[in-house]
Amino acid sequence: MRTILLLLFSNIFMTFAWYGHLKHTNVPLWKAILVSWGIAFFEYCLQVPANRLGYLGGFSAFQLKILQEAITLIVFVTFALWYLREPFHWKYLISFAFLMGAVYFAFMD
Repeated sequence: MRTILLLLFSNIFMTFAWYGHLKHTNVPLWKAILVSWGIAFFEYCLQVPANRLGYLGGFSAFQLKILQEAITLIVFVTFALWYLREPFHWKYLISFAFLMGAVYFAFMD
């Protein structure tokens, strides 16, 4: 559970670092890059321990990566709808279902 929570919070930081500047296109690119790197530092401070704890706790590297991608998608959808006010289309829901299928197959015995 710690691994999943750390991945969740690291992805929140990552999403703001990678996409938060899209709402502020009037800010010069070099400033957006510096702010993004500053935010990404905290993402790494959570992501690295999440992967280490997960790997030592029995997840394979493949499972960690697939889990991280699923969490990223959930965080990004929330971010895009709430922060960027992007419209949601049915095709995104189908894509999400296929990715959740990938998670299922990665963790099945």
